[in-house]
Amino acid sequence: METLVRIVDDEETVRNSELFIFKLAGIPAVAYSSAEEFLAKDDLTVPGCIILDLRMLEMSGLLLQRCLQEKGSDLPIIFLTGHGTVDAAVMALKNGAVDFLQKPAKPEKLLEVVKVHLQKNKELRLSKALIQEKIHKFERLTDREKEVLREVASGKLNKQIAIDLNIAEQTVKIHRGNAMHKLGLRSALDASAFLVDIERLRKK
Repeated sequence: METLVRIVDDEETVRNSELFIFKLAGIPAVAYSSAEEFLAKDDLTVPGCIILDLRMLEMSGLLLQRCLQEKGSDLPIIFLTGHGTVDAAVMALKNGAVDFLQKPAKPEKLLEVVKVHLQKNKELRLSKALIQEKIHKFERLTDREKEVLREVASGKLNKQIAIDLNIAEQTVKIHRGNAMHKLGLRSALDASAFLVDIERLRKK
């Protein structure tokens, strides 16, 4: 899965300098001269991170951060600014920024931070993709198979499930077997973990 660094800064010299740093390191990067340009052109579905200037002529970095939160973006934001203050840093980090660096950041420090968060976002996206696939598989079960699977995940035996659902124990066995086979599960613990995973993603 390819990752991408987004640089959002209204200073051309800063954008070019950072692009050069990432080019030398072999890290794909793209630069935007404003928050508005970023919102208009960037593909948020591509994993990576954002290096964001705090103060820009129109939309500020903090405002873009809030906008991305409203969109449900999981891209980690690294604020890089020459106008950093303690209050701004606290606000940015409280709102979910992963780091706050002063300009000019040392290339080695910038690369170190970026590499960490590129990897984290890549792993997060892969995890979400796997869980999304689990949801698709679950949705392909029949209503009765879903019902039985939930009972199995709670640790109930076939006989108890049959009583609770008012169906024959043999019917429970058939639905249980079908559901477990379709989802590639082997045990009640597997079923429980499976349902926890898909419920966690649905809440996000």
